[in-house]
Amino acid sequence: GIVFQEPRLLPWRTVADNIRLVLPANESLDQLGELIETLGLGSHLSHYPGELSLGLARRVAIARAFAVRPDFLLLDEPFVSLDAAVAARLREELTTLTQREQVTTLLVTHDLNDAIQLADRLFFLSTRPASIVAEIALPPPRGARGKAMVEQIAEEVRTRVPGYLDRKSVR
Repeated sequence: GIVFQEPRLLPWRTVADNIRLVLPANESLDQLGELIETLGLGSHLSHYPGELSLGLARRVAIARAFAVRPDFLLLDEPFVSLDAAVAARLREELTTLTQREQVTTLLVTHDLNDAIQLADRLFFLSTRPASIVAEIALPPPRGARGKAMVEQIAEEVRTRVPGYLDRKSVR
């Protein structure tokens, strides 16, 4: 499954239809009740993308990515340009889904705090041609690290990977 920086929804289809597009022929939207509930989309299924906030549109994109029951999920800046409260809620929802579905996830982000809150490992890339310049394993539990722990880990990262955060190369 893939979630792009922009939701990439078809504007002429409802939320339900955008999700249905990826379902295997033998599955229906009714079978995704728990996913739709987790993402808070139940009351928005008949809406069109133009009627949604960016946060809701991102939830639809995430629902579509999980609807295919992926073994691997690629998230490319899924929280970019969201306000802090919406991004925090979406991080929690994404953590719930990835843990429940046990899907291997690669999150590409420039936001160190997002990476620390959601990851088991951080990889730092150089500029082009990209290569891994540092790898840091994070202490469990993923998704349950409080603000103080995130700040402590971020400070440790800044000392272990000097200069790379300034170039926005967190992956």
